[in-house]
Amino acid sequence: MGILVLVFIFISLTQHGDAHGPDSCNHGGGLCRVGTCISGEYLAHYCFEPIILCCKNLSPTTTES
Repeated sequence: MGILVLVFIFISLTQHGDAHGPDSCNHGGGLCRVGTCISGEYLAHYCFEPIILCCKNLSPTTTES
């Protein structure tokens, strides 16, 4: 019964509002975080609105070759 409730909550979160999902966040260079973004990151969009945020770095990382 508990698993059924968790599945229902997960489906509800994915259907709600402007949720893009973790794949969209990861491909865009972000990370899904619960609650708030850490220092040096900004809220790009939601992985699962309104709880799980997609946070991206303020400054893009550069690689030297």
